[in-house]
Amino acid sequence: MLSFRIRRQTLLLIPLLASLLACQDEPGDSAQFTQGNTPATDNTARANAQVREELDLANPQDFENASRGLIASPASLTVPGPGKAPVWDMPSYDFIQGEAPDTVNPSLWRQATLNNHHGLFKVTEGVYQLRGFDLSNMSIIEGRTGWIIVDPLTTKETAGAAIAFAREHLGNKPISAIIFTHSHVDHFGGVQAVLGAGANTEIVAPVGFMDEATSENVIAGTTMSRRSMFMYGSQLEHSARGHVGSGLGKGPAFGSVGIAQPTRIIDTTGEIVTIDGVEFIFQNAPGSEAPAELTFYLPELKAFCGAEVVSRNMHNLYTLRGTKVRDARKWSHYIDQAINLFPDAEVYFGSHHWPLWGNTEIIDFLKKQRDGYKYIHDQTLRLASQGYTPREIADMLQMPEALRKNFPNRGYYGTLKHNAKAVYQMYFGWYDGNPANLDPLPPTEAAVRYVDMMGGADAILERAQEYFDDGDYRWVAELLNHLVFAEPDNTAARELLASTYDQMGYLAESGPWRDVYLTGALELRQGTPEAGISIANAVDLIDQTPLDQFFELMGAMLNGPKADGKTFTLNIDFTDLGKVYVLELENAVLHQREGDPVADANATVRITHPLFVKMLTGRAGVRDILFSDDVSVEGSKLDLLQFFALLDQPNATFNIVTP
Repeated sequence: MLSFRIRRQTLLLIPLLASLLACQDEPGDSAQFTQGNTPATDNTARANAQVREELDLANPQDFENASRGLIASPASLTVPGPGKAPVWDMPSYDFIQGEAPDTVNPSLWRQATLNNHHGLFKVTEGVYQLRGFDLSNMSIIEGRTGWIIVDPLTTKETAGAAIAFAREHLGNKPISAIIFTHSHVDHFGGVQAVLGAGANTEIVAPVGFMDEATSENVIAGTTMSRRSMFMYGSQLEHSARGHVGSGLGKGPAFGSVGIAQPTRIIDTTGEIVTIDGVEFIFQNAPGSEAPAELTFYLPELKAFCGAEVVSRNMHNLYTLRGTKVRDARKWSHYIDQAINLFPDAEVYFGSHHWPLWGNTEIIDFLKKQRDGYKYIHDQTLRLASQGYTPREIADMLQMPEALRKNFPNRGYYGTLKHNAKAVYQMYFGWYDGNPANLDPLPPTEAAVRYVDMMGGADAILERAQEYFDDGDYRWVAELLNHLVFAEPDNTAARELLASTYDQMGYLAESGPWRDVYLTGALELRQGTPEAGISIANAVDLIDQTPLDQFFELMGAMLNGPKADGKTFTLNIDFTDLGKVYVLELENAVLHQREGDPVADANATVRITHPLFVKMLTGRAGVRDILFSDDVSVEGSKLDLLQFFALLDQPNATFNIVTP
């Protein structure tokens, strides 16, 4: 679920205004909210106060569970990174204390407070968790000869800090096995910190793990990386007017990312495996929260690890950074299957959040998670069958009270609104059936006409301010989005829209929604960032990515209009792999196949796999690589350069809130 930091010119995954109002006293940093966010309006404050009335935010059970079993907490958990900035900085969230300020939804503030619990915890006899060292949890299961590590976090730096802290308090035991529960990077990226040099460690993963783990951020990587900056608020200050957490945890860790090849693949539900003397019963759950995912049960301990199939919030059927839609029906089925497979569970722990104890409590938790996804699925289809469109369904749909008031079903990460749209998209696609939406004008062209029809910028601003004063922020955002797209240099429009996004962020119960709104406000005030998300520290992961995916990426980079009428055939001979790929360009489409080289190709390039990856990921220039002594080229170098000139360089900082 994470993306990596990349430079603007790489190919893969890559002060306008001060605040108009003085800052009020709120929890936050001493810099007094330097990013220009406005205070909460009276309307926002009243709406957030209403949340306090509707939910039992003082219920102590989650707080007791989140702190239960604490062995030790670091005095200051700041993990240095390979660059100047820290990879992880828990003290930056110290402002999250006491009652929620007016600028944070009280329900989200509660979740952020719970996610602030960090340290080494004992879950049950022989099972420990390191929480708050990263977005995800690292779990430790005591085996006969050493530790079985479940999900070694996102980065080598955070995983190293976590395992060192565990050894400080539990002893210096070897790592006998590692389990990757699923194919998102926050659950495997730190593996090199726990493997050890030359260690003969068993690595367990679900079927399809390596392909899914390396593929998500390649073909669509740059776009997803750019959008993830909004979803996770990577540019936002940590404060009561900025980022407070993602709901799923605090936020992503950025550092050195790696991967390791599994030695054992789980592909069958009910498979019983003994790992270092510990019996595991696995559940294969592909296509749930991740394309490759497993859960497991420890029968001797009656402990169920739900991975990320279940968590202490509503999850995403569609993530705002952009992924393929997940199947709510299938997801619900897997949870129901787990209830029936492991009905005697007395302990639950997962890849995020805090554990749960007691069979009655666990079964109730699982049933409500199961029913949450099934309800969204079924009710979306019911309303669609009555002719309602995705936007209408999202506004109409409401959870039944038993689910709505259950904190693990609240939209701290995924939301009811965008999950309902995801179900609609999965079955019916982007088109809602209305002919007016079949071929609408592009945003900028439509915006210019809307502004003209509404009487011009001054008239729109006057009415927008009136709606803003009334707290009608969704409508203000729609109006001013047209104006900003029609007149992107209109300072007054940008600032009022930014102030509107401030208030929408303050009202959001979802951490990602809050970050999206506040990042939009930031970019309206300060412009797009200088750099996107860099892949420099994910070399080990990229080197494991199958070659086919890089060639698919090249096809997605090909500038069709420039390539129209051109034909090329290239042989790419990987001298260290003993493999040859033939690239053929015709009809402005790039095809690739592995096999024998073509005799009359425009050029044959003999290159090593590491050099090819280095070139394609932008760590070295095309000309520098192709004309170096490490590469052999037969045929026309001019044709070779002309071919590579047809590949567009992705823009890792493209505009989102402006045209």
